[in-house]
Amino acid sequence: MENKVSIYDKQHRMSDNVLAFLVQFCSILAVGILDIIIGYIVIRGVPAFDFSYLVSVKSTLKKTFGILPNIINTIYLIVITLLISCPISIGGAIYLNEYATNQKFVTIISFTTEILAGIPSIIYGLFGRLFFGEFLGLGYSILTGALTLAIMILPIMSSNTQVALNAVPPSYREAALGIGATKWYMIRTVLLPSAMPGILTGVILSMGRIVAESAALLFTAGSVAALPTNWLTHIFSSGGSLTIQIYLEMEKANYDYAFVIALVLIVIVLILNYLAKWITRKFDVNKVD
Repeated sequence: MENKVSIYDKQHRMSDNVLAFLVQFCSILAVGILDIIIGYIVIRGVPAFDFSYLVSVKSTLKKTFGILPNIINTIYLIVITLLISCPISIGGAIYLNEYATNQKFVTIISFTTEILAGIPSIIYGLFGRLFFGEFLGLGYSILTGALTLAIMILPIMSSNTQVALNAVPPSYREAALGIGATKWYMIRTVLLPSAMPGILTGVILSMGRIVAESAALLFTAGSVAALPTNWLTHIFSSGGSLTIQIYLEMEKANYDYAFVIALVLIVIVLILNYLAKWITRKFDVNKVD
C-alpha cells in the first residue's frame, strides 16, 4: 500500500523561508522608520516645548512665539472642509452603491475617483488658486483652502463609504425591504447605521489628511497667522495652518520652533488614528462580545 504524504509533512521550500523573512524584515523596517521619525521629533521638540505656545500669538516686536492662530485656522479648515465634502462624498457613494444601475457609468466614476486620489496635492493647490481664488474672487482665504481640500479628500471619503456599504450583509437589505420598507427608509435606518463605523473611519482619516496638508494650502489659504476679529467672516481671510507655519519656521532656520509645531502635529495625527481604530472597534456590528 502506497503511503500518502500529507502536505503538512513536507518540508518548507527555501523560497518560502526567504519570502517569510523578507516580509518580517519589511514589517520591522517600517515600524523602525516610524519610531525613528517620531523619536527624533520628540527629542528635538520636547525640550523646546512650552504650553504657553498653545495659547499665544507670535510677535516679532514682543519677541514671543505662539501657534494659537495656526491652531484656530487648522480647526476652521477641518470643519469647513468636512461640511463641504461629507454630504457630497457620502451621498455620491450611496447613489453609486444603491441606486445606480448603469455599471458602465459606475465604472467611469470609480476610475475618475482613483485618478483624483493620485493627483499630487500641488496640482490641487494650483487649481484651487486659479479657480476658487481668481475666477470666483475668493483670493487667499480659508474658504479657498477648504474648497480645495474638499476636492482632495473626496476620493478618500467616497471609497471608504462604498467599502463600508458593501460590507453590510445583503440579508439586512432584503429583510428591511421584505417587510415593506421603502428603499430610502432601508438606507436611512438599516444600511447607514450598520456602515457607520467604516464611514466615520473615512471621515477621521480625511481629517488627518487635512491636518497634514501644506502644499495645496500654501497657494490657497495663505500664511497669515492672526487671531480672528470676527468668527463668521474669518473664513474669507488668509489663514496659515500648522503645517504652513512649520514651513515658514524652517525657512527662517527656526528649527526648535519648527519641531515644536511638528510635535503638536504628530500628537494630533496619532490621536486621530487612534480615534479611528476605537470607533471601528466600538461600533463594529459584526464583532463577537
